Amino acid sequence: MLYQAYQAQSDFMDPLRKFAAMAAGDIGAKLNGSMRPSGMSNLNAAYEMIARAGLTHTRPEYGINSVMVGNEDVAVTEEETLVTPFATLRHFKKDIDQQQPRVLLIAPLSGHFATLLRATVRTMLPEHDVYITDWHNARDVPLSDGPFSFDSYTAHLIQFVEKIGPGAHMVAVCQPCVSALVAASVMAMGDNPAQPRSMTLMAGPIDTRVNPTKVNELAKGKPIEWFEKKLIAKVPSRYAGGGRRVYPGFVQLSAFMAMNMDRHVKAHRELYENIAKGETEKAATTKAFYDEYFAVLDLAEEFYIETVKQVFQDHTLPLGEMTYEGVKVEPAAIKRTMLFTVEGERDDICAVGQTLAAHDLCTSLRPYRKKHHMQAGVGHYGVFSGRTWQNQIYPMVKNVILQSD
Repeated sequence: MLYQAYQAQSDFMDPLRKFAAMAAGDIGAKLNGSMRPSGMSNLNAAYEMIARAGLTHTRPEYGINSVMVGNEDVAVTEEETLVTPFATLRHFKKDIDQQQPRVLLIAPLSGHFATLLRATVRTMLPEHDVYITDWHNARDVPLSDGPFSFDSYTAHLIQFVEKIGPGAHMVAVCQPCVSALVAASVMAMGDNPAQPRSMTLMAGPIDTRVNPTKVNELAKGKPIEWFEKKLIAKVPSRYAGGGRRVYPGFVQLSAFMAMNMDRHVKAHRELYENIAKGETEKAATTKAFYDEYFAVLDLAEEFYIETVKQVFQDHTLPLGEMTYEGVKVEPAAIKRTMLFTVEGERDDICAVGQTLAAHDLCTSLRPYRKKHHMQAGVGHYGVFSGRTWQNQIYPMVKNVILQSD
């Protein structure tokens, strides 16, 4: 009944949000003209806040139409290189003749769309040929397409790297760091010619026994049966994936927001004030963030439950017990892929040391093929977005890719 209750509430609020959007539009038109009636700006802000009070379940646009390559403004077009029921290998193709290092940017599958890494893509594009794992919303995938498990995620990474071809590089952000390491291990175990030349793992939960965070404690605080019973719901029949059991994106978003509720309340209070005062640039920045943050996707039950159990409860990878398609995963098989790990000093989702743990698992890599960086002063999102990412972390990622290309 969890999903049905959410859907009923969303349907009930939809007419009110639409009315508020129309009213805000009418008042905004007057405010942009010569008239500025007393109190109208506050009413406009109130209506706009009501109109924005809802979630979306459709992937936002990346909106990257061009980038500067050297001194030239180069057009960027999105190409669907490979499509499966659960994901698209999306290529940001540039209109240039020169060859650049090919990079698979591995996006998290944790309640938000891959567009959460839009800024990461934009930063890497001028100097790299970038592909991204564009995960689909599970509620839009028919039951006839079968389940999507932890192994399915890893299989997608292997398939995508093979499609890009030998010589590619992997950059994983947050949750998929585990699957990226598993995929690289499996490819090395099979001497796959497409195994990546470098693997950058950024703020990922390789070993959550190290410096456990509030997120880690919540995952371990209940038996796996509790997660199955309390957090899994069936997709309503109105959607293509009707009947599929999922971990709803709106539940994940609620959990994220609960961790920093004061910060979100403050941000929305400031947004209201910015709109009322006509401070459009400040308001636009906040709107852009929450437009992305409130775009949610559902996770297939199999993937979510197996991730919680294997990564956060049983720690199968660091304990040497993880398997892929029934075969034990051996990170020690990795010998030719350079490993670079990045952590944020103030990360309250993947704490310092959890990603670094990958180095202890890749025992066959020589020291010159291992690098680690702990970025002072940044939290989780600062590792892969914002000025610190652009000016300090990205140059190191670029150098690792160049050294191993």
